[in-house]
Amino acid sequence: MEGIKTKDLAIGYDKTLIDDISLNVVPGKIMTIIGPNGCGKSTLLKTLTGELKKKYGSVYLGGKDMDEISENEAAKQMAEVITKRIDPELMTCLEVVEMGRYPYTGRFGILSKEDKEIAFSALDTVNAADLKDRDFTQISDGQRQRVMLARAICQEPKVLVLDEPTSYLDIKHRIEIMSCIKRLATEKNVAVIMSLHELESAMRISDYVVALGEGKILRYGS
Repeated sequence: MEGIKTKDLAIGYDKTLIDDISLNVVPGKIMTIIGPNGCGKSTLLKTLTGELKKKYGSVYLGGKDMDEISENEAAKQMAEVITKRIDPELMTCLEVVEMGRYPYTGRFGILSKEDKEIAFSALDTVNAADLKDRDFTQISDGQRQRVMLARAICQEPKVLVLDEPTSYLDIKHRIEIMSCIKRLATEKNVAVIMSLHELESAMRISDYVVALGEGKILRYGS
């Protein structure tokens, strides 16, 4: 079984920011990307999810070239929590989490009882069950971060892509989220690739650490 892999990948916007990126994250393992602001952490993760078009090279999801995978199939295999603010109108936190089940609902988008149970369980996993009936637009940034992670968990992905998953969280909730991510990898056999600012946290939780800077991979190892 394979997770997510890149081969000779080049990323960037107008100009190439980093090239020759060859990484491999297998199920059950955590890879963390570290580096200063502007080094390309978010750009890399957005390229992996397809949000940003690659310059050249290949991204493989579950052993298949992502250029050949449909958007719906990719959504069943990979979930993401990327640092962009969303403001769904008139939606409770539970309804936001339930959006993670839509790849499985067919064209009518009707949630089954099982879908709803999976969504609530995901919210409970990140210790946010008490937010289920709250308006998503009225909660704090830290609470939003937990709800968005729950939405990703709700997709039951094989690969989880996280951009600064502990942003806006206090120390208590930061530890809870990191523990949750570790459990997903070890107990659910999820391949996790994420970015973090804190080197100490990255070293503690990760199986592999990738350091970016100066337009290249400075370090890649365990």
